[in-house]
Amino acid sequence: MLHQLSWKVGGQQGEGIESTGEIFSMAMNRLGYHLYGYRHFSSRIKGGHTNNKITVRPTQVRAIADDLDILVAFDQETIDVNYKELTENSIILADAKFDPVKPEDSKAPLFSVPFTEIAAELGTSLMKNMVAIGATSALLNLDNKVFQSVVDEIFGRKGEEVVKKNMEAIQRGYDVMSELLGERVGEWELEPADGKRRMFMIGNDAVALGALAAGSRFMAAYPITPASEIMEYMIKKLPKFGGAVIQTEDEIAAATMAIGANFGGVRSFTASAGPGLSLMMESIGLSGMTEQPLVIVDTQRGGPSTGLPTKQEQSDLMAMFYGTHGEIPKVVIAPSTVEEAFFDTIQAFNIAEELQLPVIVMTDLQLSLGKTTVDAFDYSKIEIRRGKIVDGEIPEPENKDYFKRYENTDDGVSPRVFPGTPNGIHHVTGVEHDETGKPNEAPGNRNTQMDKRFRKLDYLTFDTPVYVNAPHEEADVLLVGFNSTRGAIEEVQERLSAEGVKVNHAHIRLLFPFPAAEVAPLVAGAKKVVVVENNKTGQLANILKMNVGGHDKFACITKYDGTPFLPRELETKVKELLD
Repeated sequence: MLHQLSWKVGGQQGEGIESTGEIFSMAMNRLGYHLYGYRHFSSRIKGGHTNNKITVRPTQVRAIADDLDILVAFDQETIDVNYKELTENSIILADAKFDPVKPEDSKAPLFSVPFTEIAAELGTSLMKNMVAIGATSALLNLDNKVFQSVVDEIFGRKGEEVVKKNMEAIQRGYDVMSELLGERVGEWELEPADGKRRMFMIGNDAVALGALAAGSRFMAAYPITPASEIMEYMIKKLPKFGGAVIQTEDEIAAATMAIGANFGGVRSFTASAGPGLSLMMESIGLSGMTEQPLVIVDTQRGGPSTGLPTKQEQSDLMAMFYGTHGEIPKVVIAPSTVEEAFFDTIQAFNIAEELQLPVIVMTDLQLSLGKTTVDAFDYSKIEIRRGKIVDGEIPEPENKDYFKRYENTDDGVSPRVFPGTPNGIHHVTGVEHDETGKPNEAPGNRNTQMDKRFRKLDYLTFDTPVYVNAPHEEADVLLVGFNSTRGAIEEVQERLSAEGVKVNHAHIRLLFPFPAAEVAPLVAGAKKVVVVENNKTGQLANILKMNVGGHDKFACITKYDGTPFLPRELETKVKELLD
């Protein structure tokens, strides 16, 4: 039996490739297996190669598998593009419709299976994906009943006859594949799972659910890959909680509308990707200057310009640190797992209101759209903290002066009132201002207000600014990353440790202000520091050098071709640096 199975389905975009992977994944998830799925797709509505690679095993998995055990191909391009991931122990299941041909240098056997023909016999060629699911179940020696609940859920609303036909397609695929395989039926059978029910979700869904749990009741956004699923989730769910989602004309409007809603007292946010974040930069400055809470989700993708809109990259880091003109306090958070994406989003709303500043939750495409199993979230951990909101009676000010909305306090955080609060009237402007908000460009006032705003960061509290797995006081190497590189780094740490290499791992979750106090001892205790990131210029490595020092220890492994790190390629590069 296999401890890990890697399965991929591929074809032309718009042919049901995603739904095929979804059906397979849902069934395996309901058996209690851990899964990690990653979709490769083109930046177009229909057409172009797409595939969905899913790693399945009875233990936790957070990285894409190095190799591929089963490739289900609905066109020749799928074989040509993906066959190099196959080994001699792998197998190709290809639709007989396109007369599949195996490349000469592939050792994996190819089975031509009449997916489309069988589906057409059952009434529609659209069911070819269900035939492929059945063929896969023969390889894994699965009882086709495991797909019944999935088919009921997906097709039940279309009627009993549609459900019956889809289950029949699965059975026909199983039967024909069993006949083709002969004694090899079940050769790719997996070790049994624990049967425990877990959630199976993408990072974007976790962020959206986190926003709901945090009490957000308004979202303004403009659709953009790979952030759109956050807005789509909120459109479905938010009205049930008395909230609303507005699709704005652009990201400038989205950010300013979220600021305005927060000013009115409603927890609000927006979500976008690199190009949209560029448009929001002036609004981020407005949030900082007016000290209005603002939560922004940045789902990084390949740039610059339109760049690689559907591919993995981590190149927005410097932009999020320094993009805004002028200087304001802000917070940048980088979750590395689906669970962290949920809880860090809640923390973002708390921090934004407690410190009255912009908070950016930075993810990347792999984390945003990668689908993984996760245990049910512990909602007892959720805490809502809204900061210095004045909800009682405000004494009438002397001389009928305005309310000191920007009062120079010890912690830099001033009392906050919502519109309509008696005696809470104050001026709001993006111009430098005094304690009541009235424009004031005097040098002394400027120093006072700048110092006040930045003093807030001294009172920032964030749960686990750095995820640390450091079993060695003196390590041969410290691996450092952020966002979705965590899974690959964890596997490399395990592999190198098994070979006797002393490996520590630090994953940065609070990027700004940078947690130098937590990172510095780890750098000091390592002979070499290897920073792993999906960009060209080593942005995180440069941030580390600026904040921690130890430049002579640093090496950087970068990847910027639009694809995530595989554990094996990362392992190979780390070993080269250690030689």
